[in-house]
Amino acid sequence: MQSEMMKRASELLADGTVVRVLGWKNGEFVYDPTPAVFDSAEALEKDFVYHDFCGSNLSKYLIKLSKLEGKTLVFLKPCDSYSFNQLLTEHRIKRENVYIIGVPCDGKLDPDKVREAGAEGILGITTDGDTVKAETMYGEVSVSKKDCLLERCEVCKSHKVVVYDEMLGENGEENPESGRFDMVAKLEAMTPEERFAFWRGELSRCIRCNACRNICPACSCEQCVFDNPASGVSQKAAADSFEENMFHIIRAFHVAGRCTDCGECSRVCPQHIPLHLLNRKFIKDINTYYGEYQAGAEEGSRAPLVNFTKEDCEPNVVYKGGSK
Repeated sequence: MQSEMMKRASELLADGTVVRVLGWKNGEFVYDPTPAVFDSAEALEKDFVYHDFCGSNLSKYLIKLSKLEGKTLVFLKPCDSYSFNQLLTEHRIKRENVYIIGVPCDGKLDPDKVREAGAEGILGITTDGDTVKAETMYGEVSVSKKDCLLERCEVCKSHKVVVYDEMLGENGEENPESGRFDMVAKLEAMTPEERFAFWRGELSRCIRCNACRNICPACSCEQCVFDNPASGVSQKAAADSFEENMFHIIRAFHVAGRCTDCGECSRVCPQHIPLHLLNRKFIKDINTYYGEYQAGAEEGSRAPLVNFTKEDCEPNVVYKGGSK
């Protein structure tokens, strides 16, 4: 797939359709590729990569790039495309300045799981079906891909690229029976005391690095409330358990109805906090009380929380199993 992507990108640069390409390049380590912009075929040949560690969602970078002169070519995986559509709906991206090539995806790898499977000191990686061959400092190690997927890929909601100008390879299908709400259901089954203890244990590890906020496509405010010097929590580590809870709970409320469940918040968290579970709880509740809704599935769709109808659930009505 990488060679096809580079070939098509070079052609579009050469004929002037686009003036830059948004993709990935390897970071300090092969298992840590980073989003990157390329402006020539030579730059693509030198640094462009696409492999099973390229989990980064590229959509948010288009907020800035789509404001520049000329079109930007972007490669969008299925989960990226939902985020792109949601940003279009919120008028954060200029669609006319973006050329989208959709790329199919059958899941990306979690570097920690690959290492735990025995591949320490990873230097390179190739995938053949469900077998991942990692070239390491100590020789070649083969691991099962399905055992090393990112959590979001284990319960992927959709293999379908929902917006594109052209598609490389065959598009996939939605996966409504993915089981992505199974862990939310387990949390709901806990007592309030057990659930509070679970989240205190998780959120107490937060170091307020803001990686989750900075990577999140739904966190696109030009000025974040948590950067307000008068807030008392601006640009500093949490002083107590209240501040540890407040940051993540308020952020989850801010993206409610807009989160596409791309899982980037959990992927980049250096403390491995399952932040996506907060967002999935809200998604699950919206589906239960307002009818099923998937943010980003269609450009321009109105989220239930901003689209009042007479059938909306009222605060004094308790719904069980979707009925009064």
